[in-house]
Amino acid sequence: MQADQILVQLNEQQREAVTSSGSNVIVVAGAGSGKTRVLVHRIAWLIAVEQIPPQNIFAVTFTNKAAKEMSSRVSEILGYESKGMWIGTFHGIAHRFLRLHWSDAGLDQNFQILDADDQLRQIKKIIKESSFDESRYPPKEITWFINSQKDLGLRPDKSKGKKGFEHYLGLYAAYEKLCRQNNLVDFGELLLRFYETLKNNEPLLEHYQNRFENILVDEFQDTNEIQYQIIKLITGSEGRAFIVGDDDQSIYRWRGANPDSMPRFRNDFLEPRSIKLEQNYRSTKNILNAANSIISNNNGRLEKNLWTDEESGPLIKLHQNFDEYEEASNIIETIESKSGKLKLSDIAILYRSNAQSRVIEEALIRRAIPYRVYGGFRFFDRAEVKDALAYLRLTQNVADDIAFERACSVPPKGIGAQTMNKIKNYARDEGLCLYAASDQLIQSKTLANRATKSLVAFLETLNETKNLVSNQTLEKQFEIVIEQSKLIPYLKEKKTEQSATKIDNILELINAAHGFRQPFEDDDLSPMQSFLAHAALESGENQASEWQESVQLMTMHSAKGLEFPLVFIAGMEDGLFPHTRSQLDPGGLEEERRLCYVAVTRSMRELYISYSSQRMLHGSMISSQPSRFLYEIPNELIDDLSTEGLKPMPKRQRANGGDGLLGKLVEHSSFGEGVVIAVEGDGDNKRVQVNFQSAGLKWLVLGYANLKIM
Repeated sequence: MQADQILVQLNEQQREAVTSSGSNVIVVAGAGSGKTRVLVHRIAWLIAVEQIPPQNIFAVTFTNKAAKEMSSRVSEILGYESKGMWIGTFHGIAHRFLRLHWSDAGLDQNFQILDADDQLRQIKKIIKESSFDESRYPPKEITWFINSQKDLGLRPDKSKGKKGFEHYLGLYAAYEKLCRQNNLVDFGELLLRFYETLKNNEPLLEHYQNRFENILVDEFQDTNEIQYQIIKLITGSEGRAFIVGDDDQSIYRWRGANPDSMPRFRNDFLEPRSIKLEQNYRSTKNILNAANSIISNNNGRLEKNLWTDEESGPLIKLHQNFDEYEEASNIIETIESKSGKLKLSDIAILYRSNAQSRVIEEALIRRAIPYRVYGGFRFFDRAEVKDALAYLRLTQNVADDIAFERACSVPPKGIGAQTMNKIKNYARDEGLCLYAASDQLIQSKTLANRATKSLVAFLETLNETKNLVSNQTLEKQFEIVIEQSKLIPYLKEKKTEQSATKIDNILELINAAHGFRQPFEDDDLSPMQSFLAHAALESGENQASEWQESVQLMTMHSAKGLEFPLVFIAGMEDGLFPHTRSQLDPGGLEEERRLCYVAVTRSMRELYISYSSQRMLHGSMISSQPSRFLYEIPNELIDDLSTEGLKPMPKRQRANGGDGLLGKLVEHSSFGEGVVIAVEGDGDNKRVQVNFQSAGLKWLVLGYANLKIM
């Protein structure tokens, strides 16, 4: 194959990357700049032009789908199948290595891989054998802790448990022992064992360093610590690492990815050559200029400036709304106005928080517009929402066996599978519901003491909750039931991004209760019965099939790697985006800005951004401020559809200003404890925005708030 055949479809910077030789290379590939094309053509170049045998190539990407596509496209360019390459995900390649070198890795030949469910079961077993209470040591949190330690390359003897959580290390060690005894390897262990085996076996390491002269890595900005160290180890001092990524699209820090991986590469790898891919083949000039303006406010990034030969395109449409319901309605009206001009599958609605989808879903269902929640479930199909609904259903009907069983297990109440089986068997034999069967088993004292105590406590809570909600408004019933369920404290203990998202979804149910209007045909039902029927019917509305034309709903995180002719970004408000949690976390605001950059660059042509003046939060209507990111977009790129227009951004105090209040833990006589997340104004007009644990976001005039610094 001739070299020009490989290079003919590439621009100047892409050619430079594909043909680079003699050193490590870092390709800073902006959104839509053709990074996958560069990787594919680079592999083809190595094989066809540099005559590198395929078995000397080590190529890593982050999904099996991407790995298969890459391999297929290389074969297509070469005109024949290139066998012998090690091309796949980190986990796939690690698994291949351990199957070949099981003895060197200290494994039995027929070791078994634990998937996520199997791993959780093993950890539950360890907790039980250690006589620990699952409510104090939640299995999923222990699993997260173990996996996060492995992602950092840490064994139990090198790990550090959080204060008050020292037992986690003991559980980690016990889990390791169990896995060794039973010849089990989880996903995190695949990578850690791969790394340790090479690091501790010099002849084996030399063999692979000599074999893999060329190491290629896709999406390098998403590597975690152990993945980074694997690439560094195999490259050594003689190999050539060719890494492609975009530090501006590093948005998975909560999943262990290190946003500094790309800048770090420059220091850790020998004399790396840097090549920028800045020509974008996806979006219009206006969209790229907006994205460049936003991301330029981040510090420490690898500089680049996206550009395109495409036309300027339409201005970015900005829409202010009264509340989230008007926002959803305006989005749907805009979609309907595009009928006949765009396919539904060309349209995506992006949001920062999973819980935002509920109002948008309801608006789509009312207008009979097919939709899919990409990479997730519809609101009423989410596990945590179903958990909360189970408690709500039991206030109306204790004979609801499905709800009873679900509420029994979440949060853990000491009512294990063995006890539940006894209850089910007794209920079946006696023709009773699970609630009545439980009551009779308690009276007959046929269960173990511990199980009986747990069951008594659960039934008492159900009865107490039922009494508390009597004669209350629908909104108050929701608040009482969710508080009584203890679902939120249970999730708060986990302190992970995933658990925080689940809490948001549960609290969104309270917002749903406030916004619920009982249909006329439900006059014979109580408001709670009517709402539960509404939730069941919406859950029963199956989302569109993959092949069906439908609007795509997704979080901004899920949108990475995708593109659409028309994109809506909903909920562009401070506290929601950037999210309050990120503002309290060092480096969090920069990650939110990267997420905004990703969201904006999903649009190929039309971009609509919306925000609301007020929004329901945890059952209270709060005033909202437009997102600070909106003010980072030049005015000439925006077509403001609002009557008032985007008001000037209030002056915000820097972290060392605002009387030193920013980030402080404070206490208010009515709202309780909270954290100051913003300070605005001067003198008598100075006010603070506080994120209260129980009351949510509040703006308070400092002179009247009587805040006590904790």
